[in-house]
Amino acid sequence: MQTFLQKYHIQDEVLAVGVSGGADSMALALMLREELSLYGKKIVALTIDHHLRPSSSDEAQYVAEVMQKFGIEHHILEWQGPKPKTNIESVAREARYELLCNWCKSHHVGCLFMAHHCQDQAETFLIRLQRGSGLDGLCAMRAVTEYKGIKILRPLLNRQPQELQAYLQEKQVKWITDESNADKRFLRNKIRSFLPQLEVSTGISVEKICNAVTHLQSSENYIQQQVEELLNSRVKQYSEAIVCFQYADFLSWHSEMKFRVLAQLCRQNYVPRSESVLRLIQNLCHLPFKGSTLGQKEIFLSGTTVWILPEIREKIRFKTKDWHDFVMLNPEYNNVKLPHKVKRALLMEKKIDL
Repeated sequence: MQTFLQKYHIQDEVLAVGVSGGADSMALALMLREELSLYGKKIVALTIDHHLRPSSSDEAQYVAEVMQKFGIEHHILEWQGPKPKTNIESVAREARYELLCNWCKSHHVGCLFMAHHCQDQAETFLIRLQRGSGLDGLCAMRAVTEYKGIKILRPLLNRQPQELQAYLQEKQVKWITDESNADKRFLRNKIRSFLPQLEVSTGISVEKICNAVTHLQSSENYIQQQVEELLNSRVKQYSEAIVCFQYADFLSWHSEMKFRVLAQLCRQNYVPRSESVLRLIQNLCHLPFKGSTLGQKEIFLSGTTVWILPEIREKIRFKTKDWHDFVMLNPEYNNVKLPHKVKRALLMEKKIDL
């Protein structure tokens, strides 16, 4: 684990880990405690009690007892409020990350370990393939990503789940099996049960899928480097959420660059769906462009400039004096001609009382 931290330049002294009670996350928490305590690192385990099953509170309490036995600080975070009746997997995952990352933020912890392993990686790849994802989606999960300012660390992406179970057996630690993992209504569970058959029938194993993902990630890294260079040279940033670029530049970009720039600029927590980005590109390339929305962002053309800014649904008016006061506080905007929508977005961003 220390090698992993050194590879990705992680120097934090306090590190959080999400622990559900399953074999993977229980093993990760104990591994982190065993290996990183030698380097003076403190591990904090976080468990979500989602209240989706009657046993969830007992399971969270069991995790707390195991963590206490091994000297690991532990906190139970509860998912309160009404639960969704549809799209449970996606909503629950979003809620988990929200709770975990909010705890990390409020306790000044910058990194959160998650126990995704190579089978999870293969399943994610096949889910993305089934959805028709592009290169970015087919890269599946990366070892280090970021969610709302918190680094998400996945050091087990090359490890087999059987290894993690064997580790717990050595420690004489029992783990919890989530009965929902057998529910074939969920796509991930269907794919999980299909993986052994896939290997027997075609020779396509979890390891081979993960190797392919590694190669895809290498290609993606290079392309993303080119995108960053384009963003730095051709896209002007007025604030964290307000950007613009020249329409003529946009038309000259390769189709892949058009796709990636718009997907990145309109990204919220996740990359927008491919078909939505492609539809936006098609609309933008054919005048007149009447404006569009994507990822809670508004995209419109003003003169020769394409603007992307947060979508504002309510009708809010501001006075000339409001803008004058804003410019007095932000003189870099003096004598700068901006569309009305951009001025409004800047005022709202600076929390001017309209």
